[in-house]
Amino acid sequence: MNHGTVGVAVIGAGVISEQYLDNLTAFPDLTVHVVADLNPKVAKTRAEQYGIELHGSPDVALQHPDVEIIINLTIPAAHAEVDLAAIRAGKHVFSEKPIALDRASGQTILREADAAGLRVGCAPDTFLGAGLQSARRVIERGDIGVPLTALTLFQVPGPESWHPNPAFLYQSGAGPLFDIGPYYLTALIQTLGSFREVAAVGSKSKATRVVGLGPKAGEVFDVEVPTHVSVLGQFEGGASSTSVFSFESPRPRKGFVEITGTEGVLSIPDPDFFDGKLEICHAGEDDWTEIPTTGPANGRGMGVLDMARSIRADMPHRASGPLAYHVLDTMASTAEAIDSGTFVAVNSSAPKSTPVPVDWAPNEATLPGVMR
Repeated sequence: MNHGTVGVAVIGAGVISEQYLDNLTAFPDLTVHVVADLNPKVAKTRAEQYGIELHGSPDVALQHPDVEIIINLTIPAAHAEVDLAAIRAGKHVFSEKPIALDRASGQTILREADAAGLRVGCAPDTFLGAGLQSARRVIERGDIGVPLTALTLFQVPGPESWHPNPAFLYQSGAGPLFDIGPYYLTALIQTLGSFREVAAVGSKSKATRVVGLGPKAGEVFDVEVPTHVSVLGQFEGGASSTSVFSFESPRPRKGFVEITGTEGVLSIPDPDFFDGKLEICHAGEDDWTEIPTTGPANGRGMGVLDMARSIRADMPHRASGPLAYHVLDTMASTAEAIDSGTFVAVNSSAPKSTPVPVDWAPNEATLPGVMR
């Protein structure tokens, strides 16, 4: 068994890398050796921002002998390519969502990793935070009875209003379904189990959109995917869900997740975050009661840390490749349901992850050989 910190490297030094590096550089059980990007100047800037000595092209990360986990923060279209490059270089990989853009690529990633004895992890890891873990504890102890249905809503004008380079969010493998869907679908899977089948409708109001801010402000780009998606889901255990994912609403409404059971309704925190308000309304009552959330809520990178600690302990990690593949499979079935106008089966299942202990402490050194 290896001792000391788990060495990691980031490939992809864009906007989201700051949220990861804020935490990865603060977790004592991890050491960030490299920041890499296809644009070496971007990698250099981000590495210097966090005091990381090595930076450069992806090969610098892939070839580093002390890197055990590659953290893939590239755009969705590059996720599968970078994941496979990491696996073929003998590294575990943790990818931003989605794990891939199609089932075949996702299956190849899992198959090659399994054959090489390596692990695949994938965002979102928000479900590891205090908010959704507390919600899971409430449901599992029976506070709302038997879960029956769920309603989730995500409605915004679109990321071109705030993202300086939003075109990729409207290309194949993105849009509100593939970009935002993983947060909500993962939350539903964690609370209701695996999807069995889905039906859906989708639409888009514009063939092009305009960048709203930054150096590219005013640039026009094409919209390739539906920008409003409504999904009806059926779960293996019999529960059902209704979800809206939209870049079409002038009035933002997001973070809405309610689970209805035989004895009450649970309002769950925004699944894009690691904590938030958790409320319950019992049968026969009109008012909501807030339930305190407990546990860690450090932010993005918790999934990497859980994966690193699990590698050392030789136990399953929670934000796993098979879970990410089930989310991808559900989204692919949703896209097919939009085209066919029929229910489409989801043929995979997600493994049930173990709960995160309330005292799980990301900012403490826990691994053998790491200074406490």
